[in-house]
Amino acid sequence: EVQLVESGGGLVQAGGSLRLSCAASGFTFDDYVIGWFRQAPGKEREGFSCISSSDGSTYYADSVKGRFTISRDNAKNTVYLQMNSLKPEDTAVYYCAATFSRLRAWRPQPGEYVYWGQGTQVTVSS
Repeated sequence: EVQLVESGGGLVQAGGSLRLSCAASGFTFDDYVIGWFRQAPGKEREGFSCISSSDGSTYYADSVKGRFTISRDNAKNTVYLQMNSLKPEDTAVYYCAATFSRLRAWRPQPGEYVYWGQGTQVTVSS
């Protein structure tokens, strides 16, 4: 059974930090691109970061560049998202997702991903 399980969400003050984890099982993790998405109430799901399977190349949307860092530990089948300098507009449900690819590319579209986690809430207070 394929599973992606996010953890690490919570409530934090503006300027603070959180570290999200995405633990994967049920598929060959090393062959999959992992993306992070978020969805705020009334808004579309936004892809803001991904990490390639082949060499760990990382990609970020402008909205998080310089503040968020994505990384992966293939030995633990886990992807991490370090979020610093959080802003109230970062408040959303955060999802990780996986898609099979050995190519390096920016993949922000939800439709490109086949496996999804259940999401974790991140709330940033002002």
